[in-house]
Amino acid sequence: MNAEIKELQELLVRANEAYHAHDAPIMEDAEYDALVRRLRGLGGEVSWVGAPPSEAFAPVTHDAPLMSLQDVFSPDELRAFRERAGDVEYCVEPKIDGLSVTLRYEKGRLALAATRGDGVTGEDVTHNASVVADIPKALTSPPELLTVRGEVYMPRETFARLNAERDETGLPPFANPRNAAAGSFRQKDSSVTAGRGLSFIAFNIQAMEGCPWPEKHHETLELLKGWGFQTNAYTLASSYDGLMAEIERIGAERAAYAFDADGAVVKVNSLALRQTLGATARAPRWAAAYKYPPEHRETVVRDIIIQVGRTGVLTPKAELDPVVLSGSTVRYATLHNRDFIAQKDVRIGDTVTVRKAGEIIPEVVAVVLAKRPPDAEPYPFPDICPECGSAAVSAEGEVALRCTAGDCPAQMVRRLIHYASRDAMDIEGMGSATCELLCQKGTVTSLGGLYRLTEDDLLQYEGFGEKAAQNLLAAIEGSKRRGLARLLFGLGVRHVGQRAAQILAQTLGSIDAVAAAPEEDLTAIPDIGPVIARSLRAYLDTDGAKALIAALKDAGVDMTAEIRRGDGEWAGMTFVLTGTLASMTRGEAEARIAERGGKAAGSVSKKTSYVVAGENAGSKLEKAAGLGVKVITEQEFLEMMGA
Repeated sequence: MNAEIKELQELLVRANEAYHAHDAPIMEDAEYDALVRRLRGLGGEVSWVGAPPSEAFAPVTHDAPLMSLQDVFSPDELRAFRERAGDVEYCVEPKIDGLSVTLRYEKGRLALAATRGDGVTGEDVTHNASVVADIPKALTSPPELLTVRGEVYMPRETFARLNAERDETGLPPFANPRNAAAGSFRQKDSSVTAGRGLSFIAFNIQAMEGCPWPEKHHETLELLKGWGFQTNAYTLASSYDGLMAEIERIGAERAAYAFDADGAVVKVNSLALRQTLGATARAPRWAAAYKYPPEHRETVVRDIIIQVGRTGVLTPKAELDPVVLSGSTVRYATLHNRDFIAQKDVRIGDTVTVRKAGEIIPEVVAVVLAKRPPDAEPYPFPDICPECGSAAVSAEGEVALRCTAGDCPAQMVRRLIHYASRDAMDIEGMGSATCELLCQKGTVTSLGGLYRLTEDDLLQYEGFGEKAAQNLLAAIEGSKRRGLARLLFGLGVRHVGQRAAQILAQTLGSIDAVAAAPEEDLTAIPDIGPVIARSLRAYLDTDGAKALIAALKDAGVDMTAEIRRGDGEWAGMTFVLTGTLASMTRGEAEARIAERGGKAAGSVSKKTSYVVAGENAGSKLEKAAGLGVKVITEQEFLEMMGA
């Protein structure tokens, strides 16, 4: 069970960062919510809110923490929330699926705008806020100081038009309005934001001076409207039946809203009672978000297309008759692998049910057999790569088929996209369209070849002016200094994720040391198991990997890292963190433990030296007590560090 908890936590952290920091979700909201419920059911913890702010923007410390909302998914869960919060009056509003921001006004003028970030620190996006039409630049009869929280969103009609324009120009469409809004608002160039047709709705007053506070939340919405903000429609309800009626009404009407609404927000209306109820580390106790289940729609499979990934995996997807699903037009759905196709017996011409769950590209839920055409034939999954014609085979114990060619052009495109991505070598301007262009034209045929690009190479392509070419070349040059951990991750070795790459880099210190380490030595490194060690060793022993590393060395790519020695004052000590820490994130705490030579572990054992208990500590406290492991508070932990 501990292994499952760890796996779920790592997956959810990645999903959370992808959603909030990169505006590029790796799973649908419903699957994320289901995984969170599974984690909590196992006794695991969810302590993150949002994601760390991007270095592309100046940091902003919020006047008050921007918390997340407690999610409820059923009438019974809503009833339990109401019993905890009390038999009182509630305000019910549609939950806008957009980007949460705060706006600060001084003497009625917009002075600062910031994204939520991790809830404590956000990003300064004042210039971008100033070009959004629905964000007032000056207020009518305002207080001296006002901080407002609201949601930036992209109207559905705007989203449809933007994606149609991207289709016409060959650019990939945005996944959904929320990510389109977030990506448009978090632009360095505010002129891009200005052209995206974003809107804003205010839903809360965070701070206010020079004006008396009203007694009720719905009265704050009326104040906001009077000052010039767009606000949500709301209704008031006290009884459980009244709340459910409003939630059901919003659910029935949400398809007609201008924005995507993935739920209804229920808030205690009395501001004084809110103060009494307080909050947990990540969510107020006086509010909840009732989340609607994912939508299902029927459509027809017109074709089945095979795509080749960066590791050579052949991934099928269904080309569909366009269908509107959760506010966006769906033309493709993932079919995962050949076994998925066989198990569901998906055929070209079938009518299928699709949903958005688990993938940005929706998936096929089931075939509607009653509507199957009489001439529909079982789909023959190919055993050759559709891109290069090489044999496609399955490794032992795997369902996926992989192209066996080391020089497959489709794999090269995906490898380059991954190598240039933000979490790897972070080459700004090297998006998927640019990667595809350079690979398809034969300008870049290997990762090492990226560093041989010249300005003349780029200027031959439409869309690359002199400035754009120089900027991209400067970004490529800058990637040489990313260090060993990012490089190891960027190479795209199977099973070597960011954490494994960091551990390897900090333990071995250079690519030469990694390349020379036998499998048993790699396995002996804490948190580097046999699967990672075997995969890494298999990759490094290939002629292709050896040639690539040599080429990257010749290009001047830094392949070193500072080794962290286990000789600090906490050498030999193991810490387990549980609950939410008020003074630092879990990652920061783990880094401080490592700096002092200690080790941060995910589960309690007899070898654990200390369990550090933050707010809302979980079942690890019981296990520590049973094993006789010492439990310390966050303050005691800080005192041990001399903080």
